[in-house]
Amino acid sequence: MSTSVIPIKGMSCMGCVNSIKSVLEKIPGVTSVEVSLDQAQATIHHESSLSDHNVFRQAIEEAGFEVTE
Repeated sequence: MSTSVIPIKGMSCMGCVNSIKSVLEKIPGVTSVEVSLDQAQATIHHESSLSDHNVFRQAIEEAGFEVTE
């Protein structure tokens, strides 16, 4: 089990949080997702053999948000 913390730019409300959480939860291997509006980040618990940072970045960007690093 791995944990990835991804900083996100562009979230302004709980609707944004829910959108990001929804797309990340659909990725194979993801076991849980916490998205924080205050901290502007997503914490993703996942099986590293099934998903990785690049997959998460792509899903977040396709949802209309920016991954900042």
